[in-house]
Amino acid sequence: MNGILLINKPKNYTSRDIVNIVSKKFNTKKVGHTGTLDPLATGLLVLCLGNHLKIAELLTTDTKEYIAKITLGIETDTLDITGNILKEEYNNDYSIDTIKEVLNSFIGTIEQQVPAYSAIKVNGKKLYEYARENIKIDLPTRTVEIYNIELLDIPSIVDNHLEFTIKCKVSKGTYIRSLVRDIGKKLNTVATMKELTRIKQGNISLDNAYTLEDIDNNNYKLLNMKDILDIKKRTIDNELLPKIKNGQILPKFFKEDKILILDSKNNPLGIYKTYEKDTTKCKPWKMF
Repeated sequence: MNGILLINKPKNYTSRDIVNIVSKKFNTKKVGHTGTLDPLATGLLVLCLGNHLKIAELLTTDTKEYIAKITLGIETDTLDITGNILKEEYNNDYSIDTIKEVLNSFIGTIEQQVPAYSAIKVNGKKLYEYARENIKIDLPTRTVEIYNIELLDIPSIVDNHLEFTIKCKVSKGTYIRSLVRDIGKKLNTVATMKELTRIKQGNISLDNAYTLEDIDNNNYKLLNMKDILDIKKRTIDNELLPKIKNGQILPKFFKEDKILILDSKNNPLGIYKTYEKDTTKCKPWKMF
């Protein structure tokens, strides 16, 4: 079974849970996701099956878009509403213009401190393991990019705290929980993420994803890499076919850095890229 399956992940499931469910459904261990969603989060989870696992790294580098609900005045250890409350404030005097100004200030390249409860490793140990053992450690930072961020609703008071919803488009590796924390800091308060939905990954939309019920009822369609990958495609003639299938280094026959090669029946054969040692040639990178 080869292809890409788009799942609308429900709340309270880990990304690994979804992989296990799909793996059991298709009776294969060759299933992997292309970007973790926390149990609290819902939305688009892109799964690769079979030989399509070879292109997973191309999909993980895609930009991602989210809708997040923010609660001001609450700080938790996990940076989302599922965590233990560390601090609570009741200052709700923020205008829409002030909130929009703060949101806009994050657009561009920023340095972001990763959450204490995350799977990032420091000295071979995951950060959440340190956190669970109450071991203090300097949290690493990473450079990420916020391409766009906007306010989606009118802020309102819920349970004595101001809440509002944002939509943002971000680079790989961006933690929305950390972004929410930093938005709170710029508003001179604390903040936590109440809800999160991933609505897009690269050019793949949540609108095309299937529920777990759909999968259970066989109401789904596997996508082919040629329909997903945002790279140039090239159908090759019969003369090149045996050379491509044998993975030979060839005179470069395309302008781009890499291309997806298709046979005469539109089946993907592999991805060829520029040969580093001789840029007049190309070599196989991923073969299917």
